[in-house]
Amino acid sequence: MNFRALPVIATLLVPALSGAAMAQSVKLLGEFRDWTAYTATEATGPVCFALSKPTEVSPSPDEFTEAWLYLTNRPAESVRNELNLVAGFMFAPDTPATATVSGQSFELFTDKDAAWLLNPSENDNLAGALRAGSTVVIEGTSDKGIRIVETFSLSGATAASRAIESCTG
Repeated sequence: MNFRALPVIATLLVPALSGAAMAQSVKLLGEFRDWTAYTATEATGPVCFALSKPTEVSPSPDEFTEAWLYLTNRPAESVRNELNLVAGFMFAPDTPATATVSGQSFELFTDKDAAWLLNPSENDNLAGALRAGSTVVIEGTSDKGIRIVETFSLSGATAASRAIESCTG
């Protein structure tokens, strides 16, 4: 499973979507309030993802860059509803993070500036919670030992997740 490649690809592609070369690689599926959905093709096949930026980061860590929360489908790899966070800061090594939606908490594992659901069998449960909730709060510890809280609006998450359901590239 190549789940670590997507944030790198998307982080490079999304800001450059206006460029002619990138427009051929990534296709906008739609903008849905605070979420946007895209499709692209990787060597393994189509990948579709919905993403959003945080509405709040507290406290804002030193050297903070852009943060993105992704929900991804890669049908050729049988991956559906994979959550990925590019936090915008480096996590402390070997420290988990949590995603909380409507009182439900999901444990995330972290690696450098990214986090994924620890138990992939919970992908559909988390995706359902995202569609039903109003915000998702992700808490993690920075490499400086500071507890960082990132809040993401879920306004538009349902429509964006529907847009990526029939991912065909």
